[in-house]
Amino acid sequence: MEREVGPILEKINRKEATVLTSQEVCDIIDAGDDVGFGDVDVVTAATRAIMSGTYAVLSFPVKTGEKFTRASAVTINGVDSHVGPCPNERLGILDLMVFGTAHSHDRENYGGGHLFRDIVEGNPVDVDVVTDEGKKYSDTVSIEDMPYAQLFATRHAFKNYSAFVNFSPSTVSTIFHATTFAPDATEATLSGCGQINPVKNDPQLHGIGVGSRILLNGAEGFILGSGTRSSPEKPNLIATADMHSMEADYMGGFATSAGPECIVSWAVAVPVVDDSVFDAIRQTDGEIPLPVMDADRRVKVAITSYADAWKDVDIEVAFNPGKCRGCDVCEPMKKCPMESIYFNGDKVVLNRHTCFNCGLCSTLCSDVFRADLGSLKFDYEGKNMDVPIVVRQSDRKRALIMAEKLRDSIKDGTFILNGMVERISP
Repeated sequence: MEREVGPILEKINRKEATVLTSQEVCDIIDAGDDVGFGDVDVVTAATRAIMSGTYAVLSFPVKTGEKFTRASAVTINGVDSHVGPCPNERLGILDLMVFGTAHSHDRENYGGGHLFRDIVEGNPVDVDVVTDEGKKYSDTVSIEDMPYAQLFATRHAFKNYSAFVNFSPSTVSTIFHATTFAPDATEATLSGCGQINPVKNDPQLHGIGVGSRILLNGAEGFILGSGTRSSPEKPNLIATADMHSMEADYMGGFATSAGPECIVSWAVAVPVVDDSVFDAIRQTDGEIPLPVMDADRRVKVAITSYADAWKDVDIEVAFNPGKCRGCDVCEPMKKCPMESIYFNGDKVVLNRHTCFNCGLCSTLCSDVFRADLGSLKFDYEGKNMDVPIVVRQSDRKRALIMAEKLRDSIKDGTFILNGMVERISP
């Protein structure tokens, strides 16, 4: 079956369209009820995850007290910024590109993702400039001083991601774990929000394409095309949005044992235009492949499904501060990849605004922090493996909230859904 996007948009304008989240569709399927092609017009999907392929383009003036020809090197909060391409000769204006995976020279476990959140929150950031003449200048700016601050995705929102297990006999430092990866297949990590991932709901990219309006970190933006290393088996997307309109709670930095990474959030409305979209939105976690990768060799060793990660688990970490025993060293605080755990006097505090629900704290102190994270079940070299998940690098809790907000915004007319300008070849 097939239908044009135009009539769907007209139904939305008349407030007659059926707009459901991808989770709602899957809940109907799981309950044993039927969903027909004509029963849903638009499905909203979302993901919040570590997305390394992220950069920002910033342009703003700096106060130096005297003119300089051009900048040759710039750091912001100690994070390297690539100068150019515009030379802005003798104008005192910087044009910069900052990578989400860049690491600060001054602060441990601080990188581009942390910087982007600081900028969006309106926090002042320290800018250090080295000029072509070798002179050094410093200034402090905030997003109000930045006429241009645009975030770009180069490789985001994969149809599905991967899980990781370290099969080697030694620990491994990797971006796929918040701490060093324990050896001998004793723990697992994973990425991907499974059945609610945007591209999972439109893997052939028939409903969304170039020019489709989305929410990127809560700000209205647009899909630009397919991302780097995109393939028909694992399509992903490029997009952009203005940082001035972003919401800080949807973004940030995530510390790994190989350095800080960048968190980005997507919410996408997928018009149900044909059978490829309809069949995809009906797929639940148990039908979505989850490759299991060896974190040491970076090769696929098995495959399971997202049901291992998201079915009958806790998507939010429960917090019971009254059970804190006041240990000399608080391991959850020490190892939290978001620095969301701290002490106010002798009282432990969990900052829900920055918490990623990765679940690591629940594996370190199950009295104060509780979450069933599930386990990966697969066959490996003739053995039945059941490896507990200890870190999630996707936040399904916040992704569900984003999908619901986008659904409501479409229905009340505050988010204007549009048709694509051009189809993307996955």
